[in-house]
Amino acid sequence: ADPPLQRTALFDVHKELGGKLIPFAGWEMPVWYSGVMDEHLATRNAAGLFDVAHMGVYDVRGEDAASFLDTVCGNDIGGLALGNSLYTQFLTPDAAVIDDTLIYRRGADNFLVVVNASNDDKDRTWLESVRDGKVKIDNKYPWARTYGYNAEIRNLRDPKSASAMRVDIALQGPRSRDILLAMGVSDEHRARIMKLARTQLCDATVGGFDLIVSRTGYTGEKMAFELFVHPERAAEFWMAVMKAGEQFGIKPIGLGARDSLRTEFGLPLYGHEMGLGSGQMGKPDLGVAEGGFGSYVKTYKPYFIGRDAYIANEKKRKGVVVRFTFTEKGVRMAHNGDPVMDKRGKVIGWVTSCAADMNGTLTGQAYVLLKFAKKDTLIFIYQSAPKKAGVAPAEMKMGNKATLPSAAVVVTRFAKL
Repeated sequence: ADPPLQRTALFDVHKELGGKLIPFAGWEMPVWYSGVMDEHLATRNAAGLFDVAHMGVYDVRGEDAASFLDTVCGNDIGGLALGNSLYTQFLTPDAAVIDDTLIYRRGADNFLVVVNASNDDKDRTWLESVRDGKVKIDNKYPWARTYGYNAEIRNLRDPKSASAMRVDIALQGPRSRDILLAMGVSDEHRARIMKLARTQLCDATVGGFDLIVSRTGYTGEKMAFELFVHPERAAEFWMAVMKAGEQFGIKPIGLGARDSLRTEFGLPLYGHEMGLGSGQMGKPDLGVAEGGFGSYVKTYKPYFIGRDAYIANEKKRKGVVVRFTFTEKGVRMAHNGDPVMDKRGKVIGWVTSCAADMNGTLTGQAYVLLKFAKKDTLIFIYQSAPKKAGVAPAEMKMGNKATLPSAAVVVTRFAKL
C-alpha cells in the first residue's frame, strides 16, 4: 500500500478556506480554491499566496559549503554574492538532471537550498552520499571524492533543526510588497525589503514573524517573494498575510494556478521540461540544455559532477524546449507527450506542458528539433492524440469525423508580462 499522504502545517487552513485537496508528490495539497483562472488572474493583477511548505529546504554550511555546492551544481555557486540566489541543477556523472533547485547565499559559509517536493528524499540522499564518498561522481575517475566533503547539510524541515526550522510560503504578484509592508515592519527592516532587487534576500521581522525574505518565485512576476517561516508559526503567518492582503485583492492559490502561471511564463517543471520522465517517443529524458536552460550550466568552472558528459552531449544535441501559443482561441487543451508536427505533417517533437494564459489563450512548452525553435515558426499540435486509428480517409462517409492538429506558433522563451 502507498504510504499515507503527508500534510503541511497549513492543511487545516486550506480546509477552512474551502480548498479542493488532492494527492501531489506524496502530499495532500489544494489544487484550487475559487478556480484556476480566477486565482491565475488574482496573482497577475494583485497578489496570490501559495503553500509551498512541501518543498525540501536544507542549509549547507561551513568552510566547505561553497566548494561542495560548486561540485554538485552546474551553476557558479562560489561567485554568488552574499544576499543573492540562483537557479541551478544537480547532475549525475552522465549529466542527467537529478533535480533543479534554487540556492540562496545567506552568508560566506551559509547557503539555503530549496528542492522539489517529489525529489526531496532523493536529493538529500544524493547530496549526503556525494559528500560521504558513497556514490560514483566521475566516470573517468570512479574513485574520486568530492570537493568540500566537510560541508554540513541540515534538513530545515526536520524538528531536529529546532529554531532553525523553515518552510516556504510564496507571496507573488504586483501588490505583494505592499502587503508585506502593511503587516508592520520596523524602519530598518522596511528599508531592507525595499532594497531587494530580483533574486536577492534578507532576514526581516514582518508582523512579528521572523522571516527569510527572498525576492524569487515560480510565476515570472517581477514583484514576488518567497518567505521562509518556522513551521509552528506557518498557519498563523498565512492568516496574517491574508488579512493584510484583503484590501489589496489577495487570494489563496492552489497547485492548478501555480502550474498555469509557471507554464504561461515559460518556467520548467521537473519531469516535463527536464529530468526523469521528461523523455517521450522513445527519446531519452531531457537535459538542462534541451530544457532551454543551458546558460545556467557554467562550463568555465574547471569541475562539477557531469561536466564532461554535459559538454559531450551539447555537441550532438538535436532539440530544445520552446514556448508556443495556439493561433486560435477555443482549441482543445494539449497534454504532455502530444505530438508536434511541421507544416508537412512530419513529427518534430512533443508537448511538455500546456495551460490557459491570462487572456484565455492556450499556451505551453514543447520540445522540438532545433531548426523549428526560432520565434514565429508555425507548428502543428495533435492535442489529446487518439490512441486508436480512426476511419481510413478513403473509407470516410458523410458525417464521419477526423481529428485534426491545431496550428500554434513559437514565441519568445519567456513571456513578457
